[in-house]
Amino acid sequence: MNDIRRRTVAGLNAGDTFTLTRTFTEKDVDAFTEVTRDHNPIHSSKRFVELKGFSDRICHGLLVGGMITEMGGQMGWLASGMNFRFIQPVYFNDTITCHCTLTAVDERNRAEAAAVFTNQHQEIVLEACLFGVLPNARERRVLQDL
Repeated sequence: MNDIRRRTVAGLNAGDTFTLTRTFTEKDVDAFTEVTRDHNPIHSSKRFVELKGFSDRICHGLLVGGMITEMGGQMGWLASGMNFRFIQPVYFNDTITCHCTLTAVDERNRAEAAAVFTNQHQEIVLEACLFGVLPNARERRVLQDL
């Protein structure tokens, strides 16, 4: 059982923080393109990228933002809303760290969280606000058995 699942089984509270790090590769972008059918040339054409004023091809914003689904999946979080603010591009082979903090959890396990994504230069590339429902005690027992 990983740390996120273990902490979820024990019970989560406002103020709990989770951190993940991932390096995004061209292979990741190709797979995301295949699944989403997002063929924006900003992800694939160096010529187009130069015209847009970027230094290289960039990763899909939602691919990077999708890091939160790893946390949510381990928690059994049922998402009801996500707001993203894309601040800087993420280039192929950038290493991104996502710090996600539960900012509110009520008696019905409805939760809010804030996530800040930084690159290997400690620059903020993305911010997100998340809304959803955390697992209740019975559901956490099932998570423990998985």
